[in-house]
Amino acid sequence: MIKSIPWLALGLGLLVSLLLFVFSPLNTGSKLTMPLLLALFMSEFGFIITAIGAGISIRDVIKQANKIRPAGLLVGNLLLALYFINMGLLFWAASGGLGN
Repeated sequence: MIKSIPWLALGLGLLVSLLLFVFSPLNTGSKLTMPLLLALFMSEFGFIITAIGAGISIRDVIKQANKIRPAGLLVGNLLLALYFINMGLLFWAASGGLGN
């Protein structure tokens, strides 16, 4: 079960990032947008899930002899975690959270 967590985190992170990309409240030209607070919550949730997946992938890279697959999962989860941090900060700034 523990070996499937990075895969699940990557898949769930991709799904959440797709939803944020399509229905982002920062898209002013789109008719369908999600509320800003929901987008902020989704970016935090995506970050937590992908950070956990990256942490387990780091452990797998250290333990396993064949390091290609866990390293790929590590890179994917880390990139998604950075994406979610960036989107969360953008949503937070759009809500006036940075003292604009």
